[in-house]
Amino acid sequence: MKIAIIGAGGLRTPLIIQSIAIRQNQLHLDELALMDIQENNLEIIQALVSPFNNQISFQMTWTTDARQALQNADFVITTFRVGGMESRVIDERVPLNLGLLGQETTGAGGFAMAMRTIPVLLQYIQTMKDGCPNAWLINFANPSGLLTEAIYQVAGWQRAVGICDAPSTIQRIASAILQVPNETVFLDYFGLNHLGWVKSIVHNGIDYLPQFLEMISRAGGISELPFDIDLLDWLRMIPNEYLYYYYYSRQAVNNILAQGETRGEWLTRVNQQLFAELHQLKQKNDISTMVNRYQEYINLRGQTYLSKETAKEHSLTQLEPQMADALSHSGYAGVALDLIESLIGNTSRVMTLNIPNQSAIPKMNEKDVVEIPALVQKNQIIPLAVGDIPTHCSSLMQRVKEYERLTIAAVVEGSRKKAVLALTMHPLINDYALANIILEQYQQKHGDYFPHLQ
Repeated sequence: MKIAIIGAGGLRTPLIIQSIAIRQNQLHLDELALMDIQENNLEIIQALVSPFNNQISFQMTWTTDARQALQNADFVITTFRVGGMESRVIDERVPLNLGLLGQETTGAGGFAMAMRTIPVLLQYIQTMKDGCPNAWLINFANPSGLLTEAIYQVAGWQRAVGICDAPSTIQRIASAILQVPNETVFLDYFGLNHLGWVKSIVHNGIDYLPQFLEMISRAGGISELPFDIDLLDWLRMIPNEYLYYYYYSRQAVNNILAQGETRGEWLTRVNQQLFAELHQLKQKNDISTMVNRYQEYINLRGQTYLSKETAKEHSLTQLEPQMADALSHSGYAGVALDLIESLIGNTSRVMTLNIPNQSAIPKMNEKDVVEIPALVQKNQIIPLAVGDIPTHCSSLMQRVKEYERLTIAAVVEGSRKKAVLALTMHPLINDYALANIILEQYQQKHGDYFPHLQ
């Protein structure tokens, strides 16, 4: 079996390779192809993972040639960022300067990232049609749900899944607190990517969600769930953390502005410093120090997640020890490999994935890509019925889904009108005049990375 990773020069790749090395026997892996257009970054990642070389039995191919990486692949993982971190800074700063949320996957920032990414993603899929027409495409790239919608509706690639680690993290926390195996807990989750809710947590036929909400209330809240206790009590659900941007939109903007820099600006600065240090250490062949420096970076990145938006430090000390341990084992790599193991027939499992709705949520269209539980088994993914959902959830989902449709149409048709309408429709913008300004600034600042619109 062959797995190809497109965008392997990113800083998540060592974690993915580490997870693959641990599971290599279950995966029956023959080749792992790692591709990135940034050759220097790819070389640094290759050095970082070199300590694993004596632990693996599969071939690792490092290349800047997508065609070579994709040839005869059984699974393709996409995790690239068009325009790099510099483009993320633009995505976030343009709306912030207008008093609107600047975030990489939500609102105007997610729109800009999708506009840049969809054309490149479609090019990779065209290469897949020639080199690996039967491969499963697992999309990490953000905005994951919107891109997965484009994969299905525009490219027509049916063996595709968008993944996110947020639902699986909640499930791992729940299983750790209940002290039961993770696979015995069912997370009744619904929504869109970065716009979802947990409406029950079931083990042995019992819904433990009320106890979880009570635990959070007794603890006075937790930093990893940045919502007021009164809001959680009214919802009687656990929202995905990204709903903070919808429930506290003005507060999020004010918090980011008060910090003086966006998450993207901070990460760009930290990443540039890290790559410069890793390059120097690589020249000295000091691999051990490279690995230590990388681990320090990963720890720092996790501790500061959502801190600028919520004005709170992300501290695991506020959690029960079991919850902290569960978080340490979560991540995109684990979700992707669980998915691959089930698709090759090792084991059947229920996972929360971004896939076509197929009537799972009655208030959404059949073909809409939604984030829902699904049964994954050999070569098939079967969505599970979600049933009725609260009107306040379905109305928000429908509006964001319409924004996604317009964004995709704007790229495919090269339509400026639909791009402006997409921005106007988004609940976090909701203003035609501002939508025009945002689009003009993105076109100007992103240059050739942004599609030409008429």
